[in-house]
Amino acid sequence: MNKIEKITAATSVYERLRQDILNGGLRPGQKLLIDFVSERYGAGLNPVREALNRLSSEGLVERKDQRGFFVPPVSIEGWRELVKTRCWLEGKALEESIRNGDQAWEERIVVSFHHFSRTPWKLSEQDTSTNPAWEERHRTFHLALIAACGSSILVGICKDLMDQAQRYRFISVASSHRHRNTLEEHRGIMEAVLDRKTDLAVERLVEHYQTTLRHIEDQIQPAPKVRFDPTLLD
Repeated sequence: MNKIEKITAATSVYERLRQDILNGGLRPGQKLLIDFVSERYGAGLNPVREALNRLSSEGLVERKDQRGFFVPPVSIEGWRELVKTRCWLEGKALEESIRNGDQAWEERIVVSFHHFSRTPWKLSEQDTSTNPAWEERHRTFHLALIAACGSSILVGICKDLMDQAQRYRFISVASSHRHRNTLEEHRGIMEAVLDRKTDLAVERLVEHYQTTLRHIEDQIQPAPKVRFDPTLLD
């Protein structure tokens, strides 16, 4: 296998493995044995190692010394920290984008929202995961909001956090039936942004993420243990 073929193979494994982690195809905490990944994706050992190392640098794979690679676990504490960090960083990025954004930036937001609004959340009521096209257009809209912040480093960090949030969102989709009008939440953020109402836009973005926080907390919060009280039988 020449150098170009190795790069192509590693990229293919990276993309397929990444999607399986984001969409729950591989369970949180699962060990990613090199041989298992190689067989699953039909790739050689070197491309698999490269893909795992790349995902590890992005926080989508956990590498433990002497123990190998794992799908990162999910937890209430991890979810809360993730949402808090997104509120801080994307709030600042949105603030700077509103300050710096031009007409082309506004048009990008409007177009991305239009595509997002025309895409169904799930392909059918029986699906236990979101529509891949919805995920992509949802991501595109949120990135459009912060695209004019003036920091490619900040945007890159926000992208990584979006990936991590998608893992938790899968849990919510798979186990929840509660109705939520997320489209109107996104529309409200967009309208505040286009009106250049910075404080309101950031407030609505944070509230959007806080609502998602509460929604998913209900799905992964362990049920309280009920102690048996024999006196109740008296």
